[in-house]
Amino acid sequence: MTPSPAARFRHLHTHGLLRLANAWDAGTARLIEHLGAPAVATTSAGLAWAQGYPDGDTLDVEALLHAVTGIARVITVPLTVDMEGGYADDPATVADTVLRVVRVGAAGINLEDGAGDPALLAAKIRAIREACAAQGLDVFINARTDVYLRGLVEESARLETTLARAALYRDAGADGLFVPGLVEADALRTLAVRCGLPLNAMLRPQLQDLAALEALGVRRVSTGSALAESMYGRLAAQVDTFLHADATALPDPQAMGYGAVNRLFG
Repeated sequence: MTPSPAARFRHLHTHGLLRLANAWDAGTARLIEHLGAPAVATTSAGLAWAQGYPDGDTLDVEALLHAVTGIARVITVPLTVDMEGGYADDPATVADTVLRVVRVGAAGINLEDGAGDPALLAAKIRAIREACAAQGLDVFINARTDVYLRGLVEESARLETTLARAALYRDAGADGLFVPGLVEADALRTLAVRCGLPLNAMLRPQLQDLAALEALGVRRVSTGSALAESMYGRLAAQVDTFLHADATALPDPQAMGYGAVNRLFG
């Protein structure tokens, strides 16, 4: 029997370091797959921007589903979707949205606690598990905690607070733990050993040595919104030069040719 996309994606967390480049639309997802990625993740920020929304749980669910449907259409590797807080506070509503995302092609999701009550995220995870089981569906749930990213507690208490949240989310049915903002090697090593879940880190300037990150026990590293931000910065510079300078910087010597891009979809 062919394993489900969720099972394939779950297996990618069992060994080595899964490198997830974050896409924001069908084109970037297809390019990432073409370059050899074993799976594709979305960035909530980049996807929201591409749909004309700010990041921060403001994205219209129908716009999310439209984007995910388009991405799933052009890739064959597992797709994991950053769903922020699930675009609702009610666990049943979040579970229903996750079911819809899974049905259009997602193998995994990210779901975050933000500055809210960790019990609420646990309730959402539990509701997702129950809803998927009732429908015969499966999804990899990566529980994101923002203890470090948002500095939710004093620095001395962040590790133990994160471990407590990891236990809560694991017991609710999470498959992985995402701790953006954490860059200290000792804390990463401790979390990897004690959290009981595959640990996901977000790429930062302090985490450039991916072999060292793997040696710490981290099983997944993602780029977050960094690629989308890079694209917007480069595009902004080129457009600004074109609109306001005497000479244009186009064509870009680093650009992919028309034919190469078109063949991604042929």
